[in-house]
Amino acid sequence: MNAPYNAAAPLLDEIDRCLIRATQGGLPLLPKPYEAIAARVGIPESEVHQRLAAMLENGVIRRIGAVPNHYALGYTANGMSVWNVDDAVIDAAGEKVGALSFVTHCYRRPRRLPDWPYNLFAMVHGASRAEVMAHVDEIRALLAHGFPGAERGHEVLFSTAILKKTGLRLRD
Repeated sequence: MNAPYNAAAPLLDEIDRCLIRATQGGLPLLPKPYEAIAARVGIPESEVHQRLAAMLENGVIRRIGAVPNHYALGYTANGMSVWNVDDAVIDAAGEKVGALSFVTHCYRRPRRLPDWPYNLFAMVHGASRAEVMAHVDEIRALLAHGFPGAERGHEVLFSTAILKKTGLRLRD
């Protein structure tokens, strides 16, 4: 689930902050994770659901979802493909690229000219660099077919280390 950012989101009360602290490291790996969170925070499970839903709606939290370990699944090659796409079509192009089954992240970023002309980023995972490059060729073909002349170059930046990704953490 994704929610848009809302600058007018209400301030958090102490129960909301407790919920965030209780979930920021991930949901408990239990059959009823929200029940366990409710017990930890000291509120009914229904209130956990209501408060998390409200925080999603208000943009206080962006998403609740599973984050699989792609290395454990056999995807050991990770390539961030970066594309120089005409600004007039970047949103439509990004939606098409982001919908591809092998793209896990796709977003627009500002160019940093003259050194960095790329404005569309798409993360591709594969079992090998050759597989990643084959998928990058599919992205190139999709852009060339769907948006003729809009793609003006690309690069692929491969990961060289595993980094743990975390979001903002509230302190106890």
